[in-house]
Amino acid sequence: MADHQRQRIHPEVVETPPPPTTPLVPPASSRSEKGSNPYHRPPPLPLRYSHAMPPIMPLPQKKRSGSCFCKCLCWTLFLLFLLIILIAATATTIYLVFKPKLPDYSVDTLRVSDLRLNFDMSLYAKFEVKITATNPNKKIGIYYEKGGRMSVWYTNTELCQGSLPEFYQGHQNRTVLNLSLTGQVQSGSTIMAAMQQQQQTGRIPLDLKVKAPVAIKLGKLKLRKVNVLGECQLQVDSLSSNNLISIKASNCKFRMKP
Repeated sequence: MADHQRQRIHPEVVETPPPPTTPLVPPASSRSEKGSNPYHRPPPLPLRYSHAMPPIMPLPQKKRSGSCFCKCLCWTLFLLFLLIILIAATATTIYLVFKPKLPDYSVDTLRVSDLRLNFDMSLYAKFEVKITATNPNKKIGIYYEKGGRMSVWYTNTELCQGSLPEFYQGHQNRTVLNLSLTGQVQSGSTIMAAMQQQQQTGRIPLDLKVKAPVAIKLGKLKLRKVNVLGECQLQVDSLSSNNLISIKASNCKFRMKP
């Protein structure tokens, strides 16, 4: 009985073998000395944590359509300003080199060939005018083109008109023109009565108007056509037919117009 108690107090310890473990690498994938295992994966890299804040990326800005318009506008204004400067420089050079002057005109004689009332009370007028055209320029010639016109007016009524001839006027040249002007005015009785009344005073106002299309010649260069506009305010003593009229006063002004 004592042996039985001893066995119960001190039981026999039996060692058991450890359970079999599964290999981490399959048997067929073991590394050989000649090559590496195709199923082998490298160990993952350790994660590194940084306490620094990530850089803040700026938000993409939308392209403003107005910036392109401003650039185009600036370039346009710049080119326009440059063009104005070039034109001004060219005009200044031409002026300094050629020193252009307007042609001058003077009324030498004025004769009334015919001035009468018709049966329909219209007024028929025919004037003979002798004028002198002067080109005062030393280096500029003048081409008188087709379409030139001269007319005689009385109190805003055109009495007669005629054409200017086509010709070329050289440097510092004076050309005498003999022009025949004719015209017919309706309701001429009123105009005739007014002219006869003023004829008693010895001063009848007449306006002689000129429109001459001309082309300027600078050396061998012929420029585009411009119009010479002129007006002469005359004071004559009489409008009797077939008599030479005395011009008491004359005031002429001329200008150029494109």
